[in-house]
This record gives sequence, C-alpha cells and structure tokens, in this order.
Amino acid sequence: MSAPATPIQLGKSVGLVGVVTFGAGTAIGVSIFTILGPTAQVAGAGLLPAIGLAALPMLIFALAYAYLGSALPVSGASYEWPRRFIHPAVGFLIAWMRIVANVGAMAILSQVLVGYLGMVVPLPPLPAMAALITLVFALNYRGVALAAKAQTALMALLLVVLALLVALGLPHVRVATMGAPLSVPLPQVLAAVPLMISLFLGIESAVEIGEEVRNPARTMPLGIALAIALTALVYGAVAATALGLVGPAGLAASKAPLLDAARVVMGSPAATILIVGAATLSIVKSMNALALTFSRSLFAMGRSGALPTALGRVHPRFATPHVAVLLAWACAMAGMLLPQSLVFLLLAVNLPTMLKYAACSWSATVVARHHPEIHARAALGMAPATVTLIGLAGVVAALAIAAFGVEADPRPYLLVGGWLVLGLAWWFAFARRS
Repeated sequence: MSAPATPIQLGKSVGLVGVVTFGAGTAIGVSIFTILGPTAQVAGAGLLPAIGLAALPMLIFALAYAYLGSALPVSGASYEWPRRFIHPAVGFLIAWMRIVANVGAMAILSQVLVGYLGMVVPLPPLPAMAALITLVFALNYRGVALAAKAQTALMALLLVVLALLVALGLPHVRVATMGAPLSVPLPQVLAAVPLMISLFLGIESAVEIGEEVRNPARTMPLGIALAIALTALVYGAVAATALGLVGPAGLAASKAPLLDAARVVMGSPAATILIVGAATLSIVKSMNALALTFSRSLFAMGRSGALPTALGRVHPRFATPHVAVLLAWACAMAGMLLPQSLVFLLLAVNLPTMLKYAACSWSATVVARHHPEIHARAALGMAPATVTLIGLAGVVAALAIAAFGVEADPRPYLLVGGWLVLGLAWWFAFARRS
C-alpha cells in the first residue's frame, strides 16, 4: 500500500518589501484621487490634521494584526483567527461578508480607473472593467511571487509620479493659500476623520498571505509599521501640496482636486497626463493587491471545509490557490451588476471591513488571555494586558466607524444584512459540520 501523497504547500516567496508594498499598495490607491474634495468641504485646511487622526485607529488595528500575524501567520488570516479564537461561525460570517466588501471594492477600482482612462481615450465602461478585472486575476493565478514583483514595480512608479507632483508644486505653495490647519475647530476636523480613514483601509493586507511570507515573526510587524509610515507620509505630502496650490475652497469645489492642483504648476495637457497616469498606476496596484487577498480568503474557507473543499486546492505547478482565484474572479465580474453609486459601493466595502477589524482585534485579546503558548511566539514583545487593551480599543473603534454611514445611504446595510442571512443559512446547513 503506497504512502499518502504529501499535500502541496504554498511557496514562501514574499519578503519585507513585498509586505510593505502589499500593505501600502492597498491603502495608497484610488482614495487619494477622490477624498480631498469631500474632506475640504467638511474641514477645510483641517483635512491635514484629520489624516493624522484617521491613522490612529488604523494603527490600533495594525498592532492587533501585527501581533497575531507574527504569532500565528496563516493565509486567510481575517477568517482563520476569528474562527479559531472566537467561534467557527464568527470566522465564517466575517469572511462571508467580506466577499461583498471585496466585490464592491473591485467594482469601485475598475469603475474609477475606466473613468480616468476615459479622459484620454473613450472606453466602453463595462467591457473595459471586465478586461481589467480579468487581467489582475490572471496575474494572481500565475503566482504570488509574480504578483509581488508587479506590486513592487507599480508602487515604485506611483511614488515617482506623486513625488514629481510634490516636487513641482512645493515651490508654488503659499501658506496664505493653504490656510491655518491647526486653527480649524476640532469638531470639524473630527467630522472629516470618518472620510479620511478610507485612505488607510487595507493597510494590513499582507497578513492574508502569512504562509507565503519569509520569516513572518520579524517581517510581518515591521512591514505593517513601515506601510503605515509610508502611507501617512505620502498622503500628508500630497494633501499639503494640493492645499497650498488650490486652497481649501478650491479643493472643496473641485471634482478632480489633484488634477486641478497639478494644472496650477504644469498646465492642462501635462497635468492630465501626470494625474491620469498616477491614477492608473494607483488603481491597478490596488486591484492587484485586492485580487490576492480576496482569493486567499476563499482558499482558507475551502481548506477548512466552510466552503466547498475544491477551493482549498493548490496548483501543482504555480503553487497558487487556482480554484479560489477563479471563483474570486467570477464574483468580481458579477460585481459589475451592483449599483454604480460610489457612496453605495464605499459603504458596502466599509461595513464588512470594520466588522473584520473588530473580530480580529477581539481575537488578539483571546490569544493574549488564554493562549500563552501562541502569545510567546509574537514578535512585538507586548504584555498580555497591553495586547488586551489594544484589542478592546480596536473593537470599539471599528464598531463606531461602522455606524457612521447609516444616514448617508441605508441600502448597503440592507445588502450586507441580506448577505449575512444567506451566510447564516449556509452555516447551519453545511459549514458548521466541518
């Protein structure tokens, strides 16, 4: 009788640079091209301190993720941690609702990218969106190492473009035009934080590929910390430059704030090329990272038996979860049927994401209090009591942020609620048996 075949393992091909670029690459994306106008309407020059305030809850979430990521690196981490440390049903439902979030995010990114490219060449929206979605999933089907290299290259190109905008714009920045960021009343600044926090969503995305990271105990926490620092630095520099070139009122009235800022120093044709190019790099990069994390979440659910086990298969040549990648692609294509309102799509992404952060933050408290053998492997060196406080703060922050958008558009809450009901039905009918 022959010995059982050894399961094919995911390859460890991602290092520190890959973790940083996957984290910062997801965060430094389409939001920087759309969020400055709305925040200027709410807070004026106070949008600058609002960036720093928005980074604070993300730092809390990232600490919880870095703690768990260094102690227990697993693929599909946002599903595996709640499943193991809270209850299998919680992990399943968090991952189940994140399917909606991932589909909505892919719809946003492809829609906005087609819109920017349409400034240069006319494109049929739906066919162009479908082609872009197919391209990024084909890249991730081929292998995470190739995806990581593409992410690193796209990240570098985007930073060059944004650095050029800052370098050309700073000599023309006027303090009088910028206003007085620190003189804006605190309530106005705080009101802009729920908008600004979207700039940082996904900063911890590299933990989803924990099993494919080399030396995760060191690489994960350091990579996430560097991703937060890089993201805040880029956003702060770009926002300050735009504010100093156009002013709070100009940003508030603009439909394309960075494009209007670039036109001040470059003129219309050059500015269009620069900003459309930056937007293209930014969005393709974010789509690449999203395709990676989406497919790994489905892979983890299939491997555990929560979804059909075929999703847990690994390609014998590419060492990638090829079935999960194909299902993620099909879901993303179906997302083109959702309402095209950006407010609707952003809220559909934000609610499941905040619930994910809350569940993973609570998982960190459970590990710190009840699993000393796992806590001992964490690379951050925090005491259990400190981890518990960080986790509790993350739960409170995530639930508060999740409640902010109800009045803006209740439809995404109905969508997520309906999807939750379907998830509960699947859990009781099939998934809990696993």
